[in-house]
Amino acid sequence: MTAPRPAVPSDVPELLRLIVELAVYEKEPDAVKTTEGDLERALFGEAPAVFAFVVDGDEPGELAGLAIWFLTFSTWEGVHGIHLEDLYVVPRHRGAGHGRALLARLAQEAVDRRLARVEWAVLDWNEPSIGFYRSLGASSMDDWTTFRLDGGALAALGTS
Repeated sequence: MTAPRPAVPSDVPELLRLIVELAVYEKEPDAVKTTEGDLERALFGEAPAVFAFVVDGDEPGELAGLAIWFLTFSTWEGVHGIHLEDLYVVPRHRGAGHGRALLARLAQEAVDRRLARVEWAVLDWNEPSIGFYRSLGASSMDDWTTFRLDGGALAALGTS
């Protein structure tokens, strides 16, 4: 197994492929609107605000997994943290330690930067992932409910 590394621009097509695979796994196959250009600008533009670690697959140019993340800020801690937006390992590469390696690399990033935490969301039905996260020492924040404002509600509030 190769160690996770920061994504580079040539990874963009594979990143998009894995994002689409993740959407299919999460039962939202038509939800991905992102394009290669969007990813290239977000990850490698003038002032990137999102970052990615990847694990290389068996074939040249193939990715076995990804972790896409961005910085958050805790007003209570007074320091930044990391929000893990997507963690995905291609099914045929699961069980080889890639998911753990990607999370360990993200944890090391937080430790190196003296960040307060790494947080992410997982779908309630995704028991394999929940069990995996718990095995690493992660805890769920059951007292919190995630809210989202998007689509028509976002437009309505934003123009009120």
